[in-house]
Amino acid sequence: MSEGVKIIAVNRKARHDYAVDDTYECGLELLGTEVKSFRDGKISFPDAWADIIDGEIWIRSLRIAENPFSSIFNHDPDRKKRLILHRDEIKRLTRKVEEKGFTLIPLSFYFKKGRVKVELGVCKGKKAFDKRADIRERDVKRDLAREFRKGLH
Repeated sequence: MSEGVKIIAVNRKARHDYAVDDTYECGLELLGTEVKSFRDGKISFPDAWADIIDGEIWIRSLRIAENPFSSIFNHDPDRKKRLILHRDEIKRLTRKVEEKGFTLIPLSFYFKKGRVKVELGVCKGKKAFDKRADIRERDVKRDLAREFRKGLH
């Protein structure tokens, strides 16, 4: 990510469970108390996903904790939130999601120039043997790096 970007949270589980085909940067329509909770990092999205309804993209299962200092004006922590994208990007995503097996998964949340952004991935679910192959590949890379460092000393 570039300068002026502050990462809030990354969905590492998504890259393990899904093969990411494409990514999009989206804006997020939030209430004031939700932004405060984002700044504090009080979000949870292990099973979050996005849905396309009437030409709009909505993110589901994103839980933003209530702000303890906002009294009666607090937000509903489990409400669906609308993502902000260009119309042609939404059409492209709609066509992609209608294909078999693709879904929209939030990969990370971050602040960019003071605004909350979402990295939305067009993902396809991995099979168990794909996950094992990724783990094996990661272990081999780690072992090679360890051996290389040992050779430098």
